[in-house]
Amino acid sequence: MGLKVVSSAIISFSLLLLLTSTAKAQSNGVFDVTKYGGKEDITEALNNAWKDACASTNPSKVHIPSGTYSLRQVTLAGPCKAAIELQVDGILKAPVDPNQFSGGHWVDFSHVDQLTLSGSGTFDGQGSVAWSKSTCSKDKNCEGFPMNIRFDFITNGFVRDITTRDSKNFHVNVLECKNLTFQHFTVTAPAESINTDGIHIGRSTGIYIIDSKIGTGDDCISVGDGTEDLHVTGVTCGPGHGISVGSLGRYPNEKPVSGIFVKNCTISNTANGVRIKSWPDLYGGDASNMHFEDIVMNNVQNPVAVDQEYCPWNQCSLKAPSKVKISDVSFKNIRGTSATPVVVKLACSSGIPCEKVELADINLVYSGSEGPAKSQCSNVKPIISGIMSASGC
Repeated sequence: MGLKVVSSAIISFSLLLLLTSTAKAQSNGVFDVTKYGGKEDITEALNNAWKDACASTNPSKVHIPSGTYSLRQVTLAGPCKAAIELQVDGILKAPVDPNQFSGGHWVDFSHVDQLTLSGSGTFDGQGSVAWSKSTCSKDKNCEGFPMNIRFDFITNGFVRDITTRDSKNFHVNVLECKNLTFQHFTVTAPAESINTDGIHIGRSTGIYIIDSKIGTGDDCISVGDGTEDLHVTGVTCGPGHGISVGSLGRYPNEKPVSGIFVKNCTISNTANGVRIKSWPDLYGGDASNMHFEDIVMNNVQNPVAVDQEYCPWNQCSLKAPSKVKISDVSFKNIRGTSATPVVVKLACSSGIPCEKVELADINLVYSGSEGPAKSQCSNVKPIISGIMSASGC
């Protein structure tokens, strides 16, 4: 009997210590990772703080204060019992060696409803070593390096004021998300960084990218299959490869793309402006209801493009046309300067010509040595209205 009493006392005391520890770690619903032992490497501290916050039945916040911290690969998973916020005010540094990762990500937010990622902090992927090892410029089946941040199966999310720097691969990947907003979001990497798309969206709906600044070595924003109801507004893009729908048609069973709205953006010193791209001779797909409006181009190569012969590094066959159907597309009030004489190039599929394409008020100036600005159109009969500074289509 005495042993049972002692055992019960020990268990009760242990629970009391656990509850006291958790209470000290959090105050008014804020879970500070430094109270979990996070100093230089905060991986375990962040995991533990997240678990406690996620278990809270009241809205909670995990806070990473200002400072510089090492962070190994983490998955911050739900479902959580209430709304949860991660406020990052410090600089988080990833391991330099890409071999220290598995699963294609550095930080992964997964299966969370009502997620907020906020703060003045930076996710630094330290990607320069990985870029030098990349074979993606030669091999389309290259091994992908980890992305800085993944959002998988997030609903009703909000990302604001955060910076992602020098990712080894895509900076942000959005997959199977619904109602997710990025605002005042910053992506920064040098133009020579390989395969470092700013934000890639796939199989998601209701995604908003607002008043953000993206400069990187690949597409500022890339849109994969299954994306619906995407709104890109007030984004500054450059350096990089522009804002792209696609590439599409590379894989079997791709889902349709529909409802893409890109408006009031500025694109500077990029390899492309706004474009839609699909692979030839591979798989089918459908992309429709896509609209690009009020876009300023500054010294941009290929400012307006539909490229259904997209074949990077000659890694495909041009023997058969693209099987992706493109329809209901508009480019309106596109203005500024082009670094190439062809300012509009609509190269549609000869197998499935583009339908319902509109060009309105295209005022792009080329002042180089290769003659006046011109446009080229194939397998499409665009509706042209207003200003058209480049003849040819």
